[in-house]
Amino acid sequence: MPSRGHHGHTPAAWTGVVIAFIGICVSSAYMVMANSVGFWVGIGVSLVGGVIGLAMRKAGMGMPKESQSLVDARAAAGRAQLQ
Repeated sequence: MPSRGHHGHTPAAWTGVVIAFIGICVSSAYMVMANSVGFWVGIGVSLVGGVIGLAMRKAGMGMPKESQSLVDARAAAGRAQLQ
């Protein structure tokens, strides 16, 4: 499959991943400290990061979807190169 160049380099992706990473760091620290409430708060923050990333993508800050004509043209070009 060809590389798409900017896969994941969007505000939605970066925001979701950064928030989820912070949540994982929080939950990891509280796991080491044997504090179950802090651990679950960190897990909750990680889940919120995913929800925020999806919401931002729905708001248009993610990768735009390719049109069917572009997908067909790419497939035709790939078949032409093989011949």
